[in-house]
Amino acid sequence: MAVRVMNGSAIFRCCAVSPPPVAALRCCLYQQHYHQSIQFHSSSTCLSISRRHNYRLVSFGCRRVAIRRYSAPSLVDLVVEELKLLRKRGIVRASNNEELLVKKLAKQVLQKGLLLEFRKDAERVMLAVAQKPDGKKNWMVIDQNGVMASIKPQQITFIVPGVENFNHNEISSFVQKAQNNLDPSLLEFAWNELLEKNKSTTVEELAEMIFGSAEPLESYSAYLLLSKDEIYFAALETKGSFSVYGPRPVVQVEELAQRKRAKEAAEKELEEFVNSMKTARNMPLPAKPPKSAWISEEKIRKKIESLQAYAIDDWMNEDEKRTAGMILKAMGLTKTSSAAVNLLIDIGYFPLHVNLDLLKTNIRTDYPEGILAAAESLLSESPDLDEVDRKDLTHLKVFAIDVDEADELDDALSATRMQDGRIKVWIHVADPSSLVQPGSLIDKEAMKRGTSVFLPTGTYPMFPEKLAMEGMSMKQGKLCKAVTVSVVLHSDGSIAEYMVENSLIKPTYMLTYESATELLHLNLEEEGELRLLSEAAALRLQWRRGQGAIDTSTLEARIKVTNPDDPEPLIKLYVENQADPAMRLVSEMMILCGEVIATFGSFNNLNLPYRGQPQSNIDISAFAHLPEGPVRSSALVKTMRAAEMDFRKPIRHGVLGLPGYVQFTSPIRRYMDLLAHYQVKAFLRGDPPPFSAGQLEGLSSLIITNVKVVRRLSNSSLRYWIIEYLRRQPKAKRFSALVLRIIKDRIAAILLLEVGLQASSWVSVGVRVGDEVKVQVESAHPRDDVLTFKEVQGT
Repeated sequence: MAVRVMNGSAIFRCCAVSPPPVAALRCCLYQQHYHQSIQFHSSSTCLSISRRHNYRLVSFGCRRVAIRRYSAPSLVDLVVEELKLLRKRGIVRASNNEELLVKKLAKQVLQKGLLLEFRKDAERVMLAVAQKPDGKKNWMVIDQNGVMASIKPQQITFIVPGVENFNHNEISSFVQKAQNNLDPSLLEFAWNELLEKNKSTTVEELAEMIFGSAEPLESYSAYLLLSKDEIYFAALETKGSFSVYGPRPVVQVEELAQRKRAKEAAEKELEEFVNSMKTARNMPLPAKPPKSAWISEEKIRKKIESLQAYAIDDWMNEDEKRTAGMILKAMGLTKTSSAAVNLLIDIGYFPLHVNLDLLKTNIRTDYPEGILAAAESLLSESPDLDEVDRKDLTHLKVFAIDVDEADELDDALSATRMQDGRIKVWIHVADPSSLVQPGSLIDKEAMKRGTSVFLPTGTYPMFPEKLAMEGMSMKQGKLCKAVTVSVVLHSDGSIAEYMVENSLIKPTYMLTYESATELLHLNLEEEGELRLLSEAAALRLQWRRGQGAIDTSTLEARIKVTNPDDPEPLIKLYVENQADPAMRLVSEMMILCGEVIATFGSFNNLNLPYRGQPQSNIDISAFAHLPEGPVRSSALVKTMRAAEMDFRKPIRHGVLGLPGYVQFTSPIRRYMDLLAHYQVKAFLRGDPPPFSAGQLEGLSSLIITNVKVVRRLSNSSLRYWIIEYLRRQPKAKRFSALVLRIIKDRIAAILLLEVGLQASSWVSVGVRVGDEVKVQVESAHPRDDVLTFKEVQGT
């Protein structure tokens, strides 16, 4: 407290939160020229008196008294008397925290008519008037909307002091007036004052300091300032809804103020970003910003990336997750991955048919510049290490048969009939190891990928595209390096003799499966080699069945999507019948090649990735009653056991009916095939194989993991586009379906014959396995992976 006397007049002012007891006052008299000053100081109070123009104004908190011409000593007596009066009224009291808490808590007993603030839910607080007890601890209250509710004591956040019999209809007006009082600069003023005196404060004391009054409105205003404050004050002690606050240290205030400024800047940045998203969302598709516009600036790119991570449930940290959540909330959306996906589609960042699984798997879809440069170097500079050992087979008629859009052609076939009537076939396999060496930069990149990725919307090759297409793939009429497996068959289809050698070929025909099948049906005289290949394939299939092979041929769908980023891309559906003559021909020759390489490896003690599959314990004859084809194949697949691998010796492949098998015919597309090439090519050159059995096993573990990921991606992508294809079909369209098995009651597993898709559907009573029924699409939602059918009667 300070009392100042100047020029014979005085003003008394209380500028502290709570005046101290009188015994705590210290009095000092200063005189200098004609200026007199009397000061009373305490650790929490400053009272000042000054004299001017023959009058004196004395102020006690909000109470001012005008007094004329008192001397300083008599004025001090007046101050002392006034302090005694204030103490009796409870305005002046000791600042001991424990005493304050006891007195305040005694006043906080709930009773009817009190105005209180309570937490309605996690994000809302409201004012209400206490009505009556509800049980032992709860109270019934009525809020400003006239809504009656029962609240628990722990929900109460503040009881407005000095209120009796408050009318709930006046709450809104009360809140508005309190809001009008909220000037944050007042807190800074109070903080400076209290920090200087190292004192704490209560809500009412703060109200007295900054508003000159501790009336209910001012007290609630002070409470709102403190409850929203993030910088100047911290709650030192809290009991129930009453708290004592202390000023934070200067260093902490500066740090918190800096954080607040940063937070406000981030909030402004977020607001601008959200506004730009709202604008883009409302634009027509052609006018929406391109994807590049969302990633050109780092601060925008990071927010977009956080949304993308949220969309695929793959956020890197909690900050990224929190940012995405704030964006979704600001956009008025739920905090779900589907909401994030739809938002990114709506602003034009994602295409309508974005492949989320491709984003989730993080599969490599392009190549670094260093890899592309290395590929160019291989095409222009790499010598053929096997040039002197290559056998010239350019005189043979060579058939390359694959799907019509195939880019990587890595196998081709030739055949002739020998003088003794036996058939000799050649399986020519592309020779990428003539360019790529184990451990090279290109090899390591291919190993990381493990396989080429074939999706309806595009292909992501294992090797850089130019290297694969120009340096490795077979091309019609061009000289191509190959590893050729030649086989002479016995009349029963078994292997009579074989040879593995480096070769040079010139493919004669590049055929699709459809065109090859057509040529076989035409039975043209000039295409006798193609008929020989078909005859050899039939012999091989018959022989393998005699060895216990299981025929799992069925119908499979294949889809090609053009312009997948368009809202309505072009979808072309192909249904492949694996029992088709051309497909059967190619698959049998590939299996034959795998058996020869396994035999070759076993004879020469080569470490190779030998594949096997244990024979099922179920008697295959038990399925003889089922119709041959997809129905029987579907049942047999259920009996198959998991595949196995060995890297030292061949193991039986029961499903194929072979004593040993090595995948060898797709070294451009599959890294496991390339590993087999590395081992075989080294042996043919007379070099030691580059990999031991243990090394092959370690590499295969990594590769198989990647291949499984790619297989799941391929399956999910294919299913998505099949469902999208079916969604576009007329609602009344009927599809022929083959009943593969009865799942339960009247639910059947079916195969859509025009689509090549297995699904399930309700069927009529009496429908049996092998029957053909008509079904319609009931619902088709590709993004949610929902596809249901119902059986319909009639044709």
